[in-house]
Amino acid sequence: MTDTLFPNNVMTDRPVESGYFKKGCNPFAQTGRSKLQHERALLNHQIIKQMRIRAGAENLLKATSNNKVRDQVSLELSYVNADLQRLMGQLEGLNSSVEVYQNVQETSSIPLIPLGLKETKDVDFSVPLKDFILEHYSEDGSNFQDQIDDLMDLRQACRTPSRNDAGVELLAKYLSQLSFLETRFFSPTRQIGIFFTWYDSFTGIPVCQQNISLEKASVVFNMAVLYSQIGTRANRQTQDGLEDAITAFQKSAGVLHYLKETFTHTPSYDMSPAMLSMLIPMMLAQAQECLFEHITLPGIRNEFFSLLKMAQEAAKVAETYSQVYQCMIQNPIRNNVPFFWSTMCQFKTSHYNALAHYFVSTALLDHQLAPSDDEDKQEKALSQLYDAMPDGRSPLDILKNKEERRRIGKAHLQRAIMGNEEAIRTHALCQPKLDIMNDILQASHKRSLAKFEQYEKEDEFTDYMVAPDIISKTEKKAEMEVAAATKGPLSVFSAKQRWTAPRTIRLRLQDRDLGFTLKGEPPVQIQSLDPLCPAAAEGLKEGDYLVAVGDTDCKWMGVSDVMKLLKDVDEEGINIRVVSMMDSSSQPMPTKSATYCGGLPKTYSMICLAHDEDDKNPKARKVAKKPSFLSWGLKNRLKSSSTLSLPNADYSGGLPWNRPCPTFPSSYNDSALY
Repeated sequence: MTDTLFPNNVMTDRPVESGYFKKGCNPFAQTGRSKLQHERALLNHQIIKQMRIRAGAENLLKATSNNKVRDQVSLELSYVNADLQRLMGQLEGLNSSVEVYQNVQETSSIPLIPLGLKETKDVDFSVPLKDFILEHYSEDGSNFQDQIDDLMDLRQACRTPSRNDAGVELLAKYLSQLSFLETRFFSPTRQIGIFFTWYDSFTGIPVCQQNISLEKASVVFNMAVLYSQIGTRANRQTQDGLEDAITAFQKSAGVLHYLKETFTHTPSYDMSPAMLSMLIPMMLAQAQECLFEHITLPGIRNEFFSLLKMAQEAAKVAETYSQVYQCMIQNPIRNNVPFFWSTMCQFKTSHYNALAHYFVSTALLDHQLAPSDDEDKQEKALSQLYDAMPDGRSPLDILKNKEERRRIGKAHLQRAIMGNEEAIRTHALCQPKLDIMNDILQASHKRSLAKFEQYEKEDEFTDYMVAPDIISKTEKKAEMEVAAATKGPLSVFSAKQRWTAPRTIRLRLQDRDLGFTLKGEPPVQIQSLDPLCPAAAEGLKEGDYLVAVGDTDCKWMGVSDVMKLLKDVDEEGINIRVVSMMDSSSQPMPTKSATYCGGLPKTYSMICLAHDEDDKNPKARKVAKKPSFLSWGLKNRLKSSSTLSLPNADYSGGLPWNRPCPTFPSSYNDSALY
C-alpha cells in the first residue's frame, strides 16, 4: 500500500499524484502535524486496549461471588480507570497543541484553534464486495479486483490528506464514492459484513458499525477539520491570507452544520449535536476574528468615527467568543472540551472587550468637538454606542463638555486595563502557554496604562464611574459558507434519480442566437428550446441538464457562470454535454439484496472490543493506468434502464456500480441515517 501511495520512493509531505486521483500526504514525513497525528493514533490504540481490559474486569466482577477475587478485580479496575484518565489527558494535550498548525511566518497574530483529524482503522472491501457481486449480480468478483483496490487506495489516502484544497478534494472524492457504493452494495435490511471503525477525536473512544453512514459522517467531519487547519495555517499578515482564513473557517462551520443537519444520530461523541453546536460557533468566532484583523491590517485611523467603528467591531468579536465559551461549559460536553480551548475563548473575550473600551477612550480623550465637525453625525454615532448613555447624559452634552468627555474616556480606559489584566490572568492558566499570546496581551496592557497615566492629574479626585458596555456591531458578520463538497443540486443529482448517459451536442450560433435559454441554480437546465435550431437537430431536448461546456465541468455552476463559457461561441461552435432525467417510476428498484454477512445486528462503539486489534499493512498494489471508475463523466457501458442492472457480458472496465454520478453526490440527505 505504501508503495502504491508513494511510487519511486517519493518522500514528501505534499499530495502525491499517481494514476488518476491524488494521494494523501506521506504518513512517514517528520512534520509537526504528522507527528501529532501519529501520537493521536498511538493514544487511540492504548485507550482501546485499556477499555478492553476494563470491560473484561467488569464482566468478571459481575460473574464472581468470591470476595477475594472481587477485591482484586476492583483494585485492577481502579488502576485501569486511572490509566484511561491519563491517556485521555494526553489526548486533550494533543488537541491543545495549536502552535503546530499556525503559519510559521507569523510573529504577531493571535493563535487560532484547529480541529484534529479523526483516526480510523483499515477496511478490507475486497472479500465482502466480491462475494456480493457474485451472489447479487451473478458476476465473478475477481474481475473487479483492480477497481476494488482503487477504492481501498483512495480510502487509505484519505487517512493522511494534505492540509490544502487538494486534501479537501480528496475527501470529497471518497465521499462521492461512498454514496455511490451505498446505492449498489448496502441494503437497508441486511448487512454486507464491512465494519467501519473510527476513533472519537476528543475522547479516543472507538465507534464500530457496519452502517456506511458512520463512514460518510466521519469523512464529512474530517473535511471540516481540514478547513479549520487551512484557516489556521493561512498567513494573516496579508489581505489574501486573511481572506483565505475567513473563507476556510466559514466553510468549516458550513460543513459542520451540514453534518449536524444530515447525520442526526451519530454515535460518535465528537459528532453529536451538542458538540457540533459548540464547534460551529467556534469556527464562526474565529472567522469573525479574522474579519476584524482584515479591517485593521491596513491600519486604524486616529479619527473619531473610525475609532468608534473599530470599538464596535472588537466588541462583536468579544461577543462571539463569549457565546462560544457559554456553549463550552454546558452539559454534556463541558467535561470533554479541552481546557485550553475554554481558556482561549475566555482571554480572547477579555482581550477584545479591552480593545473596544480602549478605542472608545481614545475617541473621547484625543478628539474634541470642533466648530467644523458635524455635530449631528457625531451625536448619532455616540448614541448608537450604548444601550443607555452614561449618567443619563445626552450624547451632545458629552461631546460638548470637555471634562465630561475626559471623565467617561478615563472610565473606558479603566475597563480596558481591567480587561487586559483579566486576559493575562486567564492566559496564565493555559497549558501550554503561548509566548506570542503573552507578548500581545502585555503590549496591550502597557499601552492602556500609558494612556491612563497621560490623562491622570495629581490633584484629581478619584472618580468611581463605571463605563457602560459597548454595543457590538459589524459591517460583515461571519456566516456559514456551504463548501463545494456539500452544496449544489442536491435534489437533482440524487441517487434516487435515473439519468441517460451524457450526450455530446455541437453548439453553433444561428443568427447570433443559441436557440435556447438557461434557467435554474446549479445545474442549469435547458428551456425555451427552438425546435428548428441546430442544437435541437443534434438531439438537444427541452429540460436537459447542462453538465459540461467544452472541457469544463459545469454541473455546479450557475447561469451566469455558464453564460461566460458560452459567450465566445463562434461559427465553428463548441461541444456541450447534457443529460436527461428518466422516469424512475417506469421500472421500480428491486427489493431483494444479497449480502456477504447477513443477519448481523447493528453494532455500536464497543463492538470493537470483541475484534482483533492487530493492524496489518496490506500488500502494495500496483495501480495500472486505466479509465477510472472514480470519475463522474465516464462513458456508461451499462444498460441505463436500471441503477441495479447487470453489466454486459463484454464489459470488464469497471464495477457494477460504474454509472455516471455527480462529483459531489446529493444523496447524502436521502441516505440511511443512524
